[in-house]
Amino acid sequence: MKQIEQALDMRPGSIYATFGSKDGLFSEVLARYAEQSGEDLAGHMAGYDNVLDGLQAFLVKIARNCSDPGCAPARACLIVKTLLESSNTNTALHQEAKTVLAAIEDAFTELLKTARKQGELAPATNCRRLARLIQGQIMGLRSMAERDLSAIELEHLGQDMAAILDAYRVRN
Repeated sequence: MKQIEQALDMRPGSIYATFGSKDGLFSEVLARYAEQSGEDLAGHMAGYDNVLDGLQAFLVKIARNCSDPGCAPARACLIVKTLLESSNTNTALHQEAKTVLAAIEDAFTELLKTARKQGELAPATNCRRLARLIQGQIMGLRSMAERDLSAIELEHLGQDMAAILDAYRVRN
């Protein structure tokens, strides 16, 4: 919130009033996050014919971004923090965070189904389950980035995450 106050040169009350309330602000942020996440993933994947190659590169890219000092704090942390902190205090906001995370999981699931259909993934692969694994790995990576690991350590984690997908590839 402090960063928003400084960037807009506004006090918290004025910011909240613009969105109707603090909850309104968080709701708008969550909606924008979901939209931008989808755009980021789609834009990245557009550069790849092979879905698994694209997903692996995406995971390494996220790891690199986590170590970039010029990048804002990881957005997924906001979603997870909102999910955890609102569970007992704000049911509507808690549900919105769950909805955003479910939409991200759905996007990964659809990509993995495409990979399976194209013969990149083993036919028996449970795409929903693998999507959850990928999402969990990304959340964990962003949490690890908060530990101030070096750029190379974070990149190695991203590479290790990407390598998980190799176990699901069809072997020719």
